[in-house]
Amino acid sequence: MKIKVNQKDLNGNIINSYESYAHAASVLGCNESTIRRASKVPNRAVFGKFKFEVDNNTTQSDVEDTPDSPRILLLDIETSPTQAFIWKFWKENVNIDQVISDWFMLAWSAKWLGDSKVMSSSVTSVEALSQDDSRLCAELWMLLDAADIVVAHNGNAFDIPKIQSRFLINGFNPPSAYRQIDTLVIAKQQFGFSSNKLDFIARLFNIEGKYKTGFELWSKCYAGDSEALIEMERYNAHDVEILEKVYLKLRPYMKGHPNLNMYNDTSEITCPICNSTHLTLEEDKFFYTQSSKFPLYRCMDCGGLSRGKKSVSNKRYISAIPK
Repeated sequence: MKIKVNQKDLNGNIINSYESYAHAASVLGCNESTIRRASKVPNRAVFGKFKFEVDNNTTQSDVEDTPDSPRILLLDIETSPTQAFIWKFWKENVNIDQVISDWFMLAWSAKWLGDSKVMSSSVTSVEALSQDDSRLCAELWMLLDAADIVVAHNGNAFDIPKIQSRFLINGFNPPSAYRQIDTLVIAKQQFGFSSNKLDFIARLFNIEGKYKTGFELWSKCYAGDSEALIEMERYNAHDVEILEKVYLKLRPYMKGHPNLNMYNDTSEITCPICNSTHLTLEEDKFFYTQSSKFPLYRCMDCGGLSRGKKSVSNKRYISAIPK
């Protein structure tokens, strides 16, 4: 018997019903685990608008007991240039009084890790001419509020600060807390690529690179050109597709990757990097700390290594720990 999932509004009224978690996630464009977790936690809202519950006619045995996964959002934004009067082309110190108009958001694109659908939006011609990105902020706010982890390339220095600036300017409160993964920071800290640009790293892995474009596209978007805005959204969405593939390539090597085991309630051993249950014990290999050693596991899905939760007793007594 298949489960039935009811979608409700915030007042508890049923809006729609779905045949499975996957069906609901596909229609709404989100991760299946988002629906699964919301149905288990009373009053947990998805996108700040919907609630879910398993239909009362579904027995507990009908509900799969699989580990919950965190909602990992891959994100990229495009912004307009700042217009200003300048005196020279190189190393110009622009005074505030020289600024004609400040930057604003032109487009955003995002996708839930593992989902095929890329979500995206761009300002309309009218919004571009009035520099009004409030609608884009509202859309992004709902996604960030629903995310557990956000992945972006140069997200720590660009995307997230820029988004938060526009949230504040447009009167939005902060979304719910989420962890950040910046693939640019990972590339710089843990690898020796000749370039850390997303396009360059993608091509190293034979992943299709970024679409070719130039400043003219940004100029036309700033002027409200409708065709240019459509092209900008397409360009932005492709960047998110690249980002996901690059992230998955780098992920097994990432030190300090958020521990995905923290987001599920299962007692089963799962990979802390990708949440897979397909782990194998690395024979005669251990993870050592200053005072203990732990069994080492290899994930058969992402290839990452992780240590067991319980230490393995040392046969010899450790009398001192070097500083």
